[in-house]
Amino acid sequence: MTEGLDIDRYLARIGRPETGGADADTLRALHRAHVLSVPFENVESLLGSAPSLALADLERKLVGSRRGGYCFEHNTLFAAALRGFGFEVTGLGARVRLGGGDGAVRPRTHLLSLVRVPGEPGPYLADVGFGTSGLLEAVPLVADAVTDRGGWELRLVREPREHGPADVWVLQRRGKAADGTWTDLYDFTLEPFEPADVQMANWYVATYPRSPFRTGLIARRVGVDRQLSVDGRVLAEELGDGTRSERKLVEDGELLRVLAEDFGIELPEGTRLPL
Repeated sequence: MTEGLDIDRYLARIGRPETGGADADTLRALHRAHVLSVPFENVESLLGSAPSLALADLERKLVGSRRGGYCFEHNTLFAAALRGFGFEVTGLGARVRLGGGDGAVRPRTHLLSLVRVPGEPGPYLADVGFGTSGLLEAVPLVADAVTDRGGWELRLVREPREHGPADVWVLQRRGKAADGTWTDLYDFTLEPFEPADVQMANWYVATYPRSPFRTGLIARRVGVDRQLSVDGRVLAEELGDGTRSERKLVEDGELLRVLAEDFGIELPEGTRLPL
């Protein structure tokens, strides 16, 4: 048990990856297993409430039930699990750039983690809750190192900040079928994102009337080289080579069945989503 989290139950939920002590191999194994096992979804906010970040509630929902969550839920739970293995974890806040347009400055509404591994010279970046072809495994916080994840390539770059004491880190992605350009996913600094910041951002993202998490259903199921998504009533599959297919889910029953069978998201009988 750590901070009230039943580690054995958590490991069972993510498929019991091979783990040892607090080392880099264990960190990567836990990260990969979590991303591949626990879906991304925003049902709570779509139904009008901010999801609880209390650890007991997160364990009940993401571990004890066939449900998922969004970044604040995923990365809060994952941080508790990592601390149980002996890792030092610091929460960081990120500004999502994906889909924001050139020059758009968004608030810090994404949670990720900086992880220190005993004996390692530098920290790792961990993020199990981005939901859109982000990190499959934790990566060292090193600029310009490219990681391949089933067709998508990821890298961290540093941008000098004109005003401020520290550079900005940016996580970027490109697909093999793209024209070679990199797409910004989000940016962050190494200033700790305190629990009060997390609670405020969680409430804002879940309740702000124009938040995408408030205005439409979002669900993601991540694979090594593919991603399933539901946006509203559109079901799509995207591969790392750029191939994409989609279809519309017209009936409520079909939507709930797809969520349960393809995403591992089982909602209570009679749930009606405001789509």
